[in-house]
Amino acid sequence: MHHVTDGERRARMAVRHALAPGARADSPEAATRAVVALHATEPATVHLSCWARVSSLTVADVDGALHRERLLVKQLAMRRTLFVFPREMLPGVWPSASARVAAAERARMAKDLVRAGLTDDGGAWLDRARAEILAVLADAPEGLAAIDVRRAVPMLDVKVEGSPGELWSAPRVLTLLGAAGDIVRGADAGRFPVSRPRWTLASHWLDGVPDLWSPGEGYRELVRRWLLRFGPGTEDDIVWWLGATKAIVRGALADLDAVAVSLDNGATGWLLPDDVGPVEDPGGWVALLPVLDPTVMGWRDRDFYLGPHREQLFERRGNAGTTAWADGRTVGTWVQDGAGAVRVHLLEPVPAPTRRALDEEAERLTAWLGGVRVGTGYVSPAMRAALDALG
Repeated sequence: MHHVTDGERRARMAVRHALAPGARADSPEAATRAVVALHATEPATVHLSCWARVSSLTVADVDGALHRERLLVKQLAMRRTLFVFPREMLPGVWPSASARVAAAERARMAKDLVRAGLTDDGGAWLDRARAEILAVLADAPEGLAAIDVRRAVPMLDVKVEGSPGELWSAPRVLTLLGAAGDIVRGADAGRFPVSRPRWTLASHWLDGVPDLWSPGEGYRELVRRWLLRFGPGTEDDIVWWLGATKAIVRGALADLDAVAVSLDNGATGWLLPDDVGPVEDPGGWVALLPVLDPTVMGWRDRDFYLGPHREQLFERRGNAGTTAWADGRTVGTWVQDGAGAVRVHLLEPVPAPTRRALDEEAERLTAWLGGVRVGTGYVSPAMRAALDALG
């Protein structure tokens, strides 16, 4: 069995994820493909993940790819997470990862509606709501904000108790239709780093709905792209990332003729059959990545790049905060001070040239942000310590 060391895995990451200087992407679309999809739970993450991978990027470049050219589309998918996908992936994502999320969401919501006493048939209620929403949006090619959809569809003006302490209403129904591929987040009235999307029919936004692949074809393509960008990874890594079952992942690996390789931790990883050869070391590099960046969130087993810093860089719910990287390993975090300047907080000593490179990257990000402060709901212990140190 071919062996892939942790060092080679980090070299692959640097090149495949467009993080090393010589491997940078040339557009937001290329940066997105470099990591399969961008996390979009927080709107700023999309822009900052692109900034880390694209030279001479502007906020307008990212907004243009999302809202003018529509080459990138926000879509709820794996693990009920909002992502940004390259447009060409939607025919495979909708019937596979997104459909799985939509089915689970629909089942939960239908039970909630019955328990709340709003209907005896939660599925039928959701079907009526879907029909009314689609009819309203059919007459609004520019899309509508969630509040306007709720006003136009009175049955959505409800508050339903879900899990303990949770209430949901109209936006949850729109999210369900988004997961199902009926509607998408279209034009955005917000300005970086805020998002205020208008919901629109997928057929309006995309000038027609493409022919969908089979679920198996969709899962296979997602796994293929993950192996190309994140491989080698274990079966558990792929199951976690995809939010699917072992049977689905094993079927995709078999269809792709994936090759088993051994890893430094003793586990078995997988690579595409034409990608087993070594990757040349790209040399030294540093990066400042935002919360929930795809690189830090891409594997379940993260020891080969987190080292001893997992507990410091992830908040209690398992979400990654900001990270500072050197040569394929996390070495710290970054925050903004009261004036909006980016400050790097190290968790381990680094050579003086590396520290200088990180500080230069912080200066570059500070200039790019131009005084805009980026808030987050995912403050890691390391970020909290850095903020406390700043006073």
